[in-house]
Amino acid sequence: MIRLNVSMITETSENAKKLVEAATELVAFSLRDKGCISYDLYQSKTNDDRYMIIETWESREDLKAHSETEHFKRLVPELEKYSNLTMEEFEF
Repeated sequence: MIRLNVSMITETSENAKKLVEAATELVAFSLRDKGCISYDLYQSKTNDDRYMIIETWESREDLKAHSETEHFKRLVPELEKYSNLTMEEFEF
């Protein structure tokens, strides 16, 4: 299995609003992708500008297929536009 922790930090409340809209849509579509075990959006309780998507995939092939979907190609650039995005990957 593969887990991705995608951290996102926004600079303005307007960017945060747009980030949450795009991320919420991405989560909804991604949960239907083959091999998706979990895909969740979180907001920090101590820093209003910090968000995280934690996603778990059955295989690297499923993750690759996800990255080639229309919703991924359309929405991930939106996340990058409205936040400083970093990612950690774990295989287990």
